[in-house]
Amino acid sequence: MKNKDKLSGVFAPAVTPFDGDVIRYDWLESNIRKMNNAGVKGYLALGSNGEFMSLSEAEQLKVVEVFVNNKENQTIMVGASRESVIETVRFIDEVAKLDVDYVSVLPPHYFAKNVTDDIMIKYFLEVAEQSSLPVLVYNAPGFASNVNIKADVLRRIAEHPNIVGIKDSSPSGIVSFLNATRNINDFSVLAGSADFFYTALMYGATGGIVSLANYLPKLSVQLYQTFLEGDIKSGVDLHFKIFDINQKVSGKFGVAGVKEAMNITGFNGGEPRSPLQRLTREQAEILNKCFQEKVLI
Repeated sequence: MKNKDKLSGVFAPAVTPFDGDVIRYDWLESNIRKMNNAGVKGYLALGSNGEFMSLSEAEQLKVVEVFVNNKENQTIMVGASRESVIETVRFIDEVAKLDVDYVSVLPPHYFAKNVTDDIMIKYFLEVAEQSSLPVLVYNAPGFASNVNIKADVLRRIAEHPNIVGIKDSSPSGIVSFLNATRNINDFSVLAGSADFFYTALMYGATGGIVSLANYLPKLSVQLYQTFLEGDIKSGVDLHFKIFDINQKVSGKFGVAGVKEAMNITGFNGGEPRSPLQRLTREQAEILNKCFQEKVLI
């Protein structure tokens, strides 16, 4: 199966549910099974919504095992970002012992002022050359000290056979990424936000890794289906409905908002790990009212 086939559709950048600071693996199992039934194509484990930076490595690997043990035929991506090539590759080697399909890798960003285009290219090419799993580049300046991957950088690294796609969560980069890689065989561009998922599909994206799929997976899949069916009017109407709710959930409240939205819609979002805090009662009520007004629950 081509990478583009495995990377087409709706993917949930899954949360790690906490009860206090304790990971509730049973809640995660329940969420995965519900999303399996909703028709999602796969999952990104240990992404930003998964709060990977707040987990020990032992916890990270156990979370991945939960996805592997509860998937049906879904594609499994795993966030494997570390600041050095050697540590990124070492963690990829650990992940590769499990039954996963891809790793997702952010650019190095702790020394943001020193991350030139050449350093970024060197990092990704060295990781790709040594990685035992296919690599998805992850462009998320908001989570990476404003380090932003340029279209020309992507064009150069996308020619490596072990770099097979990119998830773009930046506000304005996806069209340039699609243009830069349109002639590269079996390379996938995936939208990293429901804000531009539908428009990205129209420009040639293969799918979306969208936080909306954590709490409204059926609606996310429905949007993708309208695109496949060529029902542009229904797709645009649904896009704006989704855009509005996405702005109120992750756009305003981040991962805490996504988790509260999951709690509202019958999933087990739990709460973030300290020092992040769950929404206040007043904030949660704002979200609840929004879902009721949109007739989403």
